[in-house]
Amino acid sequence: MVIDSIDIRRGVDKGLFEPLPEDKLPFGDLYPEVMLDQFTKIDGKRYGITEKFGYNTIGFNKTKVDPNDMQTLQSLVSDKYKGRIAIYDYYLPVMGMAALAAGKKTAELTEADLPAIKEVLLKMKANAKLVGEVTASQTALATGEVDILVGGGEWVTAGLSKENPALDFSIPKEGGILWSQSLAMLSASQKKDAALKFIQYVLSPEGQARLATSSCYWGMPANKKAALSDDQKKVLRFDEQPDFLARAQLYPAPDEKLDKKMQDVWTEMLQAQ
Repeated sequence: MVIDSIDIRRGVDKGLFEPLPEDKLPFGDLYPEVMLDQFTKIDGKRYGITEKFGYNTIGFNKTKVDPNDMQTLQSLVSDKYKGRIAIYDYYLPVMGMAALAAGKKTAELTEADLPAIKEVLLKMKANAKLVGEVTASQTALATGEVDILVGGGEWVTAGLSKENPALDFSIPKEGGILWSQSLAMLSASQKKDAALKFIQYVLSPEGQARLATSSCYWGMPANKKAALSDDQKKVLRFDEQPDFLARAQLYPAPDEKLDKKMQDVWTEMLQAQ
């Protein structure tokens, strides 16, 4: 089963997942920054292992904007690109980006940080041509309706590289928001040996290359030895991952009360004229 890494604990609490045999998995080849043991290990047992990751960050057309401007989140609130921006309509990663722009850490957000985050969001919205879900926002960037996608990343631009090699992404100096998905074994499975072999294949260099460049969307392979071609590595900015990961922060993980207040701020941003 494929699941967001941060949701592993919920599945364990419901008795859905079987512990994984760590001695039979290629931990030495995986980026340690995306293992996220705080989510995938419970009571000393591993229930999930990261297979693919990436970033909610800035996607852009490098022939239409200055790539140097895309190295800071402050460009998203600058009048220079007014009317040329789309915003991905998912509050957690985009509010995380706004938090980074305001000098906040996503793991430490409290209600007291919301006014600063709201201020950044409203400035982004004032510059935006549209706010849309995955398909609408990705299409707007791909067709040239906009030149910048807030919340975009390799999952948007890499898969479109053959059709439009001008599309690229950046991890600005303030950082990007790291997403990660994991493999987990269902405790009710009657074919656990086969499930383990599948997990081992997906994490192998061959399996990782196929997963990273799958037709649904591209993403970063968790295995540093993924058998990618030089062109694929270039599109994914593979060699820059250590630097990107050093600046990346996790999705905000608010409790129920803060989550509701964050959604209220997001709704206010959506309704702003």
